[in-house]
Amino acid sequence: MSVSNLESFQKRAEAAENEIEILKKEIASINSLLAENVAKKLKNDSSKLSHQIEDLKDNLTGEVEKLQQENAKLKHRVAILVRAVESYRGNSSSSGSNMNVLISISEELNNIFEKAINAAFPEIPDPPIVIAPAGNPKFGDYQCNSVMALRKLLEEQGKKLSPQEIANEIVAKCSSSPLIEKLEIAKAGFINIFLKRDYGITSLTNLVKVGKVLAPNCRKKKVVIDFSSPNIAKEMHVGHLRSTIIGDSIARLLEYLGHDVLRINHIGDWGTQFGMLIAHLQDKFPNYLNVSPPISDLQSFYKESKKRFDEEQEFKVRAYNCVVKLQAFDPDIIKAWQLICDVSRKEFQNLYSRLDIRLTERGESFYQKRMETLVKELEIRGFLEEDEGRKIMWGENPGSGIPLTIVKSDGGFTYDTSDMAAIKQRIEEERGDWLIYVTDAGQSVHFQTIESCAKRSSILTSRHRMSHVGFGVVLGEDKKKFKTRSGETVKLSELLDEGLNRALQKLKEKERDKILTPEELQLAQESIAYGCIKYADLCHNRNLEYVFSFDKMLEDKGNTAVYLLYALTRIRSIARTANVTREQLKNTVETTAITLEHEKEWKLGKILLRFPDILFKITNDLCLHSLCEYCYEIACAFTEFYDKCYCVEKNKAGEIVKINMGRLLLTEATAMILEQCFSLLGLKPVEKM
Repeated sequence: MSVSNLESFQKRAEAAENEIEILKKEIASINSLLAENVAKKLKNDSSKLSHQIEDLKDNLTGEVEKLQQENAKLKHRVAILVRAVESYRGNSSSSGSNMNVLISISEELNNIFEKAINAAFPEIPDPPIVIAPAGNPKFGDYQCNSVMALRKLLEEQGKKLSPQEIANEIVAKCSSSPLIEKLEIAKAGFINIFLKRDYGITSLTNLVKVGKVLAPNCRKKKVVIDFSSPNIAKEMHVGHLRSTIIGDSIARLLEYLGHDVLRINHIGDWGTQFGMLIAHLQDKFPNYLNVSPPISDLQSFYKESKKRFDEEQEFKVRAYNCVVKLQAFDPDIIKAWQLICDVSRKEFQNLYSRLDIRLTERGESFYQKRMETLVKELEIRGFLEEDEGRKIMWGENPGSGIPLTIVKSDGGFTYDTSDMAAIKQRIEEERGDWLIYVTDAGQSVHFQTIESCAKRSSILTSRHRMSHVGFGVVLGEDKKKFKTRSGETVKLSELLDEGLNRALQKLKEKERDKILTPEELQLAQESIAYGCIKYADLCHNRNLEYVFSFDKMLEDKGNTAVYLLYALTRIRSIARTANVTREQLKNTVETTAITLEHEKEWKLGKILLRFPDILFKITNDLCLHSLCEYCYEIACAFTEFYDKCYCVEKNKAGEIVKINMGRLLLTEATAMILEQCFSLLGLKPVEKM
């Protein structure tokens, strides 16, 4: 089970996948050939042609099925080898070699029990492996809950074994591991797994020694993530808040894991509305080609042009003419369009800078020529159908669901067209392996249809992953859609300003302005304001609506950003109180190990060791509230530890008489993992608060 064998199997798997894709394209070409030629040759030899094509399709289908079966076997073997390599690495780290990356305990246990179950019951193909954290410390740290499912599968084969007997067989086949202290079989065959403290001591001590939390190993991918996506000439509002914050945090997490991430801002910078904006610009600033127009309030400018478009027929005609010229790339019209876009970009960038968001702009205009090419390709391959003047495209089950409108009856393109062109560009030009779209849940059907059509046309293949990260709307405290008192949509800039004001007020209530310097106060104000807005969004399950409340998000108790930011500041202050620097702590691990003897030390240590498991869970479901819950769990466990375990002891005069360096190292490991979690969530902790 060497790494070279793993690479060999991976190459064979990839080769099989490529051959499958080639065969699929051949089938697609044959289908297209059938559609084009049956009508022409129907009178001559349609029967003969149909039989020939069907025979060829049957042959190809048989080949595809054989390759798919072979590919499935190879993938299964590769998965086993991957876990074997990870197990080897884990064993090496725990036995004292220089392994400084925290491993996923769930993945390691999964590997151990997969081997044991396969050895105990080789007659069960692809057996169920169910590893879960234990709910009660009395029943271990993790549990293997595969026994009941195995019992059912064995009964189907005529073998009757009790849960205890099955569990005994599995435990007997479990190999020794530096992770596992002992295994116990409970009622109904549950296997309780107790972790070794030595493993925790070694892993966390190495973490402090390195000085940073290295990301766990995983297979690297090219990820294209599409989020935020405001419209030019319109202000960003609270509706853009969730997409921007959730998308940024997902991008941060995937970047941390080592994936090549492209952050796309698919802005609305093309379409009919630009005709009225350009026509209004020509009237209001006739010398715009020579002097940059002083548009200070683009939102008002948009409202003025919309009013004229609705009320003035002559203006409406000119606006449509401007659209035609824009689509024809008339130089003067393009200049006006660029001026309007630049004003919006500056406003967007101001908000992104405040929230520390990085994005690469790829507006709808970027895909104009690509849409023309896409439509021609889809027509040639027979994927487009005429429908009342439109050209539509069905997904993998033609006639089922809702089709895409690729070309409107007037010959224009739609959002469907640009989204299909975007997928094609991101797969073929950007070489994306995984496409992620962060939009409100109301667009889920649209993205399901887009994905289905992309698969039907073989733009999206089995080698690619496409994920729609949907989310619920933001509600006001009245449980209705979040709006201003006048009923208008809340502007994002005003929301951030209000957050700053509330944060400063909170700091002054605690008289922090009397302790902190003006610079420290401003840093704390921004940390709390922007942190609490982000965290209030991320700590809720994204699939649900949530109530936006400054009062709740600024509370310094419970699962809030304020509580967690204060908690980290307090943890960091412990070493300062002991007059021990981070560099001294890093050097101390050469002679001193982290202490995990006390039950509260060990409880905190085990939570810290779950960090990779949390990251891999989020990679699968893209739900960031798990990371927020994990941060809160760390903070609560640390409080329990600190209440029971003295790190720094002082006499009645307040003089330090003893420093427990093992515990101080545990506080450092806790702070490091919390800081890394905050970085993934987009929170900026400060040294003093």
